[in-house]
Amino acid sequence: MPKLAANLSMMFNELPFLDRFAAAARAGFKAVEYLFPYEYPAADLARRLADNGLTQALFNMPPGDWAKGERGLASVPGRVQEFRDGVAMALDYAAALDCKLVHMMAGIPPQGTAHATAAALYASNLAWAAERAAAAGVRLALEPINHRDMPGFHLNTMQQAADIIAAIGPERAGLQFDVYHCQITEGDVTKRMERFMPIIAHMQIADVPARNEPGTGELGWAYIFRRMDELGYAGWVGCEYRPAAETVAGLAWRQQFNV
Repeated sequence: MPKLAANLSMMFNELPFLDRFAAAARAGFKAVEYLFPYEYPAADLARRLADNGLTQALFNMPPGDWAKGERGLASVPGRVQEFRDGVAMALDYAAALDCKLVHMMAGIPPQGTAHATAAALYASNLAWAAERAAAAGVRLALEPINHRDMPGFHLNTMQQAADIIAAIGPERAGLQFDVYHCQITEGDVTKRMERFMPIIAHMQIADVPARNEPGTGELGWAYIFRRMDELGYAGWVGCEYRPAAETVAGLAWRQQFNV
């Protein structure tokens, strides 16, 4: 049975962020993820985790200026020092939250940036970050993201990510397999899941096309969840979806699909 982690950036938005930890625990979740922790002192977040018996499954490195459309700095020219400062901050939070997996967002290179330039910078930044993360006992997660939601995002396909992971070493980086992004970009979700399972470090779910909870769109969730089990996936499955209405009422899909 998949181990579900509530995504507190998207779920329980009826409540202030810090109150979402208790709400997730009351709803039966044993782990949480969210986009970014940096607005809050790490000690406060660690206390919320401990008080509610929750595991921190994943969070993202600093993205740059999110409000201006930045989605990571790893492939953005001229931002290397800011990227490195963000790695250091993320690893400090990972230590405080006992989180062993951090997503390094590939970023959206500025218009006109040559692909080769962005790729070389991404590789260099990844190598630097992976060395620091490994020393801290943290593995990096690499997530392909679809161009409908994030036009121009540097990392798009599972194979691209797999090739990078092979180069850097799967002990240092793993694949963040998001079912929603995979379906939009490539389709053939369960065959890709089967192909890349040996390097999958984290999974995330949302239905397509509206990114709501499972059972609201086009995907066959009973089969997807069954294949996760059959393929031996033992990591967390982040519920990175936007509830179609109220969060708790929308959790009926867990009974529907027996997860």
